[in-house]
Amino acid sequence: MAGQVPAMLLAAGRGERMRPLSDTIPKPLLQVQGLPLLHWQLQALHAAGVGRVVINTAWLGAQISAHFSNSFGLQCPDGERRPLSIAYSDEAADFGRALETAGGIARALPQLGPLFWLAAGDVFAPDFGFHSAAVQAFAASEHLAHLWLVPNPANKPRGDFGLSVDGLALNLPADDPAPRYTYSTFALLRAQLFAPPWCDIPAGNPGGVRTPLLQLLQRAMDNRRVSAQLYGGHWADVGTPARLAELNALSPALP
Repeated sequence: MAGQVPAMLLAAGRGERMRPLSDTIPKPLLQVQGLPLLHWQLQALHAAGVGRVVINTAWLGAQISAHFSNSFGLQCPDGERRPLSIAYSDEAADFGRALETAGGIARALPQLGPLFWLAAGDVFAPDFGFHSAAVQAFAASEHLAHLWLVPNPANKPRGDFGLSVDGLALNLPADDPAPRYTYSTFALLRAQLFAPPWCDIPAGNPGGVRTPLLQLLQRAMDNRRVSAQLYGGHWADVGTPARLAELNALSPALP
């Protein structure tokens, strides 16, 4: 599919709120409606024609790489089999710990290129589409990031960011009464966001610097360099055993 770019899936976290389930199984491998959480993201990427994905790992990461190996291939609608190539950025092997979001992305950046998709491996959004049209629109813009925002879940009533009428993500002051939305973890990013003046981590993060993505996004927002849109499809942050059980009690999602 023309216009597609690589993707990165974040799968290195400890999953503290998911304990005790995550004590022996990494959170992205916990099953929702019969499939590992990470499988849903890989399935959507493959269906959209994305050809390459990097997965960062740390806690019990060997289970993730053993489960998915180096390719993900399902039969395409046109009958052809075009496997999705999978590479890993093993932060536990390199540094003994996870590097947080921006630190992990910076570490994997040499495998991704100048523009890429981003998503977390522990959210459930079975109908999210990694559309090439979104890639083309983002590539034609001057933005450093494009975010998909969702209505605030019960555990996050104040959300993360505002949204302007002209489609910019807003880093609102804490006392600003304007509506806020929650960052879904789905995004298109430019590698430029992980270089000065937005980020001071050396290329490839050889020292294993730990930095959250939030700080970089806020700096870019303050300079009107982050766009956003609302996502109205099904979305859930699978954060606790209770939430996992709720999702598994729902009617099966469409494949």
